[in-house]
Amino acid sequence: MKEFSFKVNGVEYKTAVKEMEDGKTEVTVNGKAYQVEMEHTEHKAAHVAPKAAATAAPKAQQAAAAPTGGMQVKSPLPGSIIKVLVSEGQAVKKGDTLLTLESMKMENTVAAECDGTVKQIAVTAGQNVMQDDLLVVLG
Repeated sequence: MKEFSFKVNGVEYKTAVKEMEDGKTEVTVNGKAYQVEMEHTEHKAAHVAPKAAATAAPKAQQAAAAPTGGMQVKSPLPGSIIKVLVSEGQAVKKGDTLLTLESMKMENTVAAECDGTVKQIAVTAGQNVMQDDLLVVLG
């Protein structure tokens, strides 16, 4: 069983997740158990580095240039945006740090997965985000 603590809009949730079997698991949130069916999907969001001074995420080295419609960089996990290090219109290279995200009292960097230009910044410092929330669009 894995235990997590999340804050969503200032409300703290203590959770426990049992081992998944056949895509089903039991999730306990603040003492109340829920039966959950989960589907694994591949995410294109940048992986999170484990330390504040971490290097770029492994997936950040796979792409060379942003796709025609733009690359959406999504939150790899729930947390709070500490710093946005880029601005709209700024050119970035694959592996450049876009922002810093705090999750479970750890600072994590979110890196550009490709070369491109920052087309949109969808978050601000201090904002809480959930996993898969849009952070930045690169074009």
